[in-house]
Amino acid sequence: MAQAITDYVKFLADARDAVYRVNCDSRTARQLEAEESQKEKELASLKKEVADTISRTVKARRDEIESGYDREIAKGQDRLKKARAKREKAKDKGVKERIAEETSQLRDHNRDLKIQLKTMFKKDRVPAFVNTTFFYALYYPRGMKEFGIGFLTFLICFLAFPCGIYFLIPERKWWYLAAVYVADVFLFGGLYLMVGNRIRTHYQDVLKKGREIRNLLRANHKKIHVITRTIQKDGNEALYDLEKYDDEIACASQELSEIAERKKDAVSNFENVTRTIISDEIEGSRREEMLALEEEIKELSAQLHSLEDSIRDQNIHITDTFGPYLGNEFLEPDRLSELSKLIQSGSAANITEAITLYKAGSQKKADGQ
Repeated sequence: MAQAITDYVKFLADARDAVYRVNCDSRTARQLEAEESQKEKELASLKKEVADTISRTVKARRDEIESGYDREIAKGQDRLKKARAKREKAKDKGVKERIAEETSQLRDHNRDLKIQLKTMFKKDRVPAFVNTTFFYALYYPRGMKEFGIGFLTFLICFLAFPCGIYFLIPERKWWYLAAVYVADVFLFGGLYLMVGNRIRTHYQDVLKKGREIRNLLRANHKKIHVITRTIQKDGNEALYDLEKYDDEIACASQELSEIAERKKDAVSNFENVTRTIISDEIEGSRREEMLALEEEIKELSAQLHSLEDSIRDQNIHITDTFGPYLGNEFLEPDRLSELSKLIQSGSAANITEAITLYKAGSQKKADGQ
């Protein structure tokens, strides 16, 4: 409960001192709050730095472990690849040798037939162009290959050539095409008949024997092709002595599996054990610094809390003791000093008169401006 004031000057001095103290404590509280915030930022920055260092170090160590094992895995894969390549090369060689062995009689027979064919044509002085696949394709065709050569030749001579000549003529007319075709038929057809009749007339027996020999050659080539395809598709590899290559491949595969398993164990051990050790070591190197900051923050927080309690109590005391007489407007050190001067000079007999005079003086100053 408010009590009557007996000494206005002392009352105002006490109010001024109380307001000054609470203002000083408020400034101190703001400084403590700013200092606490700064320390908290420093602590957060330090923790982030430690966390980043742990992350970088852990990643670098894990990458080193993985890259070391990856290099060995790459070497193992290269050894396995080479072993498989050697096996495939040995198998190919074995297949070729087997093909050569099983087709040797047919190849020898073909070689003898070719010699016989060449000797026969040379003996009867048959022109060299007659003993060719192209000639037989035109006059004595047998098999898809020779029929194909003959068909393509006739297509070029009796279609492509005359059409090409016709389209090269600047002013094309339909009878030009007819004339070109007639000339083409006479040219190529006449040449075909003339060469065929002349050769067949002089070398009929040789050509027939040549056809028979070429038929034998073609039959032997088919047999060689069938034998070759059969051997290539044969899944039985026991004939090629590949056991040592299989052992080498199995050994390389086993080594590769072991390295991969060791890598898995090493990474797992790193994640479960080594990672924690590295983290503890890095944190330990900065632990004292973090603890010191945490202790400073704790002390600052305690001081700030205590000071805020004191400020609260002072504000309540000021409100209860001085507020009813002065109001919040005059709870400032400078204004309280001015009120005290007015009472001390005798210009005012009490606080209410002093406040009235102060406001009047302030109004005059405002009007004078």
